[in-house]
Amino acid sequence: MRSTQKFSAFAERRGWSSLAEVPDDAALFSLIERSGLSAEELQQHFRTRTTPKFFTSFAEIEKTIAELKRRWPESADRIINRSSQIVGGHFDLPGWQGASFSWPIDWHLEPLSNKHIPLVHWSKLNYLDAGLAGDKKIVWELNRHQYFTTLGQAYLLTKDERYAETFVAHLESWMDRNPPKRGINWASSLEIAFRSISWLWALYFFRDSPALNPRLFLRILKFLYLNARHLETYLSTYFSPNTHLTGEALGLFYLGLLLPEFREASRWRETGKRILLEQLPIHILPDGVYFEQSSYYHRYTADFYIHFLILSRANGQPLAPEVTKKLSSLLDHLLYITRPDGTTPFFGDDDGGRLIMLDNNAANEFRASLSTGAALLRRPDYKFIAEHIGAETLWLLGADAVNELDGMAAVEPAAKSIAFQSGGYYVMRDGWTRKANYLLFDCGPHGQSNCGHAHADALSFELATNGKTVLVDPGTYTYTGSTELRDWFRSSQAHNTLTIDGYSSSLPAGPFSWKTIARVERAAWLTTDRFDFVAGSHDGYLSLPQPVSHRREILFLKYAYWIVRDKVESAGEHQVDLWFHFDSDTHPQVESTYVTEAETGLNIHTFAENGGWSREERWVSHCYSQREPAPVYKFSTRLRSGDVVTFLVPQTAEKCPLVRKVAAVGCCAFEVVDENWVDIVMIRTDSDGKLRHLTSDFEWSWVRFSRIDESQPVELVLLNGTMFSVAGRRIIEREQKVDYVVARWGGDKFRIEIDGIEL
Repeated sequence: MRSTQKFSAFAERRGWSSLAEVPDDAALFSLIERSGLSAEELQQHFRTRTTPKFFTSFAEIEKTIAELKRRWPESADRIINRSSQIVGGHFDLPGWQGASFSWPIDWHLEPLSNKHIPLVHWSKLNYLDAGLAGDKKIVWELNRHQYFTTLGQAYLLTKDERYAETFVAHLESWMDRNPPKRGINWASSLEIAFRSISWLWALYFFRDSPALNPRLFLRILKFLYLNARHLETYLSTYFSPNTHLTGEALGLFYLGLLLPEFREASRWRETGKRILLEQLPIHILPDGVYFEQSSYYHRYTADFYIHFLILSRANGQPLAPEVTKKLSSLLDHLLYITRPDGTTPFFGDDDGGRLIMLDNNAANEFRASLSTGAALLRRPDYKFIAEHIGAETLWLLGADAVNELDGMAAVEPAAKSIAFQSGGYYVMRDGWTRKANYLLFDCGPHGQSNCGHAHADALSFELATNGKTVLVDPGTYTYTGSTELRDWFRSSQAHNTLTIDGYSSSLPAGPFSWKTIARVERAAWLTTDRFDFVAGSHDGYLSLPQPVSHRREILFLKYAYWIVRDKVESAGEHQVDLWFHFDSDTHPQVESTYVTEAETGLNIHTFAENGGWSREERWVSHCYSQREPAPVYKFSTRLRSGDVVTFLVPQTAEKCPLVRKVAAVGCCAFEVVDENWVDIVMIRTDSDGKLRHLTSDFEWSWVRFSRIDESQPVELVLLNGTMFSVAGRRIIEREQKVDYVVARWGGDKFRIEIDGIEL
């Protein structure tokens, strides 16, 4: 209860709580089951016990190290090099490689702003105040001690005691300078959970090192006991019942499971287990999307439940089938949103952190989780997307599991395009090769509760053409380091969407809350072998003095191009801007009336009356606290009501198709011309659309002609209508509207499919 948490904090501040100080040896031994043991005997018991089970890799550590050296020799070298850097006081933090700290380390310093955070009771620290704490994430990342795993890996690879001695020196320094309940490193229960997990892994890495002496071992146990008691007292049930709560629950589960010698361990374990199970249906939507609409926190959640499942299975802790089912749905979503180049889009917030650092992958490289999922859940499609077995899989499941995974045949996922309708994400792709075309459309809710990790990304999309990531969500960059940059990176202007009069669809109110929240509604989703179509709208601009409605429709002609229709309706005239955020390694430029990116082969043609292009220089953040210059193109026009139509055309031949608007009646009409084909696109605005010899009442009509004979269509895609004719001849005529028609000329007649049924 809130009142219990408040009273506990009050008691700590007044010195009434025994949990506000480190217990002495006698007090510690009174807390454990094995009374009468000496410190040496207790440590020896830990070193030689066979239960509880830790991760399999440690039960066969020589085999694990041999496998690591055999499969990933370069990774082993990197581990040793990074560990040598750590010995010298240099750390890799999110967005800040080789961060240097003098000895003794100031564990309360935010080095980017040079803020030294005061050592007062944790409940009195407003760590969201940048004037007090700068960007507290930088402080917390160092204090998570996740680099202990790097030192531990290097120790097992080399048996060099320098790495163990560095671990010991850092841990003793930390305990000296972070007395219980004082300072920023006690202010977040999630940080305490992550630090506890790091320490427990370190105890296994350095279990046999003489540097880990009995006196230090007892001291570590004292702090871990205080950590567990703090976690169960100050769970984020009321403050941040998101990954904070599940991460804290996992920390409690770790502590209760792996330190059963404490009399209270079973309570910690069962509390953590209960919360993790309770949050399954809350945090994971029916389609597998994480409820905060953040791909990075989605990955956190998948990793939490991977660790929970592995440790539970290893120790005979029965779990309901729902755990495996929900974990599979989490990993399914990660599978389908993976770009052709193997990276993952950053929609919503990312904080650059990890549950545990067992590899050195880039922040937007999530495939290690799929590699582990493939082995853990026996999923050949996860292996297909992972491409390579991850070193993290070895550490979590052991050498035998990795070797078994070698024998599993990788299988292409069942679908190419897919809808996650609860989460509102729609993936359009034409294949699973490295050269595939890919679009991810965001047509889902803004977030959950106060939407603290959401962005104003309603109806935005990401795009990869010919396998290369081109248009991106620029990421997060900071939480509290800069109000201006925090607000820009999560604004609508920082996403591939449309803005009205310079406003975002949702307006922020502080770093983790919102003044207004756009409600998004999906209107249509269709997918076939030939095309995908999605449509949605939001109400974010209805609160303007002259309200505006915005509907976006996207038609994907597979192996060809996308067409984006932005429909704006208002009683007054407005400034309308379409934003296109290119990745930082692209070089787009305006060519006549369109934007082209030569290396990726993408051409963007946008059509509206009196519209034009302008360029801005902004940023992309591929990792928290890091940003790179990146080009942004904006198409601007003024509209009262009308359509803005954009063609996103990947270049597949020597010359890219020509796109032009053509005169028509009752519709917006366009021609796409390449060396072999002439495509006609008709988007209806009246009862019937007419263009030369074509007449259609379908909302969308796409017609392909051969350049040799432009009188007879060779292919049709028609959406939402009843009639289509060529030169007065009715090709399609239905009494009631149909959702779609796909037709191909097959020698002497059209082969027609209507709403999934071949005629």
